[in-house]
Amino acid sequence: MEKKKTYPIDNLMAPIIKIVHQEKSAGIMLGIGVILALILANSPWSEYYFKILEYPFGFHFNGNVYFEYTIHDWINNGLMSIFFFIVGLELKREMIDGELAHPRKAILPIFAAIGGMVIPLCIYLIFNHSGEMMNGWGIPMATDIAFAIGVLYFLGDRVPASLKVFLTALAIIDDMGAVAVIAFFYTSDLSLMYLGIGFGVLGLILLLNKMGTRNVLVYAVLGIFGVWIAFLESGVSPTIAAVLVAFAIPIDMRLNEQEYVNRLRISIDKLINSENKEDSKILSDEKLDYIEQIKRDTSYLTPPLQLLEKNMAVFVAFFVVPIFALANAGVDLRMDTSVLFSSNVLEGVTLGLLVGKVVGITGFTMLLIKLKIAHFPVGMNFKNLVGLSLLGAIGFTMSLFITMLAFAEEEHIIQAKVGIFVASIIGGVAGYLWLNHLGKKEERRRKKD
Repeated sequence: MEKKKTYPIDNLMAPIIKIVHQEKSAGIMLGIGVILALILANSPWSEYYFKILEYPFGFHFNGNVYFEYTIHDWINNGLMSIFFFIVGLELKREMIDGELAHPRKAILPIFAAIGGMVIPLCIYLIFNHSGEMMNGWGIPMATDIAFAIGVLYFLGDRVPASLKVFLTALAIIDDMGAVAVIAFFYTSDLSLMYLGIGFGVLGLILLLNKMGTRNVLVYAVLGIFGVWIAFLESGVSPTIAAVLVAFAIPIDMRLNEQEYVNRLRISIDKLINSENKEDSKILSDEKLDYIEQIKRDTSYLTPPLQLLEKNMAVFVAFFVVPIFALANAGVDLRMDTSVLFSSNVLEGVTLGLLVGKVVGITGFTMLLIKLKIAHFPVGMNFKNLVGLSLLGAIGFTMSLFITMLAFAEEEHIIQAKVGIFVASIIGGVAGYLWLNHLGKKEERRRKKD
């Protein structure tokens, strides 16, 4: 078999491509964004850092300015809509043909996720049951899927595969809960007219889906200029529009695998047997037509949902999430520390994430196990469940996002951010060390056997 010709650029890009496709890379990029934000917020350039984020940006036409928002708002409502779109695609895929598609397999992570949302909420409200501080109850409910799973992948084979699957399913359900909380509880004054327009365009997208439209450009245009803009003007977080549009993206295949293989064989035979000019380095029109047919048939085999999820995942992990972290994680630590304790937001967020997640995830899971409603997946037990629950305390992306929706007072935002950082760092480090300890212990036991 003839080897594929390689070029210097292939050798240059190979290590970069390898890093990009590693699961833990998303968590690393998020961490870099957080660290860079903290450095900038506490540097001599901190004034410029905050000023740039608050700089207004809009579209000028005929002397009027439309959609004028700060750069910070564009990042949180625009770029993060792409993140939520990917979340929506992932949710739909998992519900149709993934860990959430089979009730018996899904019941344990579903109840673990519910526990990991309800208990943190209750703990937060114990500390903050009145005033604006009460609005932050949704902050400790969220788990950062990229960071938590990134920590697990650093552990490699020291943790069973079932633990990674369980945490992934739990975090996806957690994301679903966070999306619902944002949709129903963190919205401003509603404009029913714009909301009606948004749902009208969404209905059109669903109709096109049923009619067999598979061109992703059509869905992008209608999703952005129809649903997203309407939701932006309606008072509902436009990130919800992104999730709804994601659920309207087709997941079916226009060709089954056998039909695709048959068509592919015919096209390849024709391609091989078609004539080309002797010694020509340029393909004939006939050969190009067969190649286009192969590409067309391949697109018919690939569901648009999976195509979008695969193609956009790298952009979200390496651009959207780090930029969001850069814009939202900046806290000036040179402040008067008394500001941190002027309310109970810091305690509520920290203990809500750190204690609430561990008690909620572990407690609800063990309740189902003890009642014999569900069983531990192979390789999973109480000890590594505790380690996994600690990783569930890593908040970051969703928690930071809800913070910006929940509070108007800067001091409450700072308190919540510090609480998220403290809980996430302690939970992540403690979870890693505990699971690593259990993994080494299991390795020693296997060697003895």
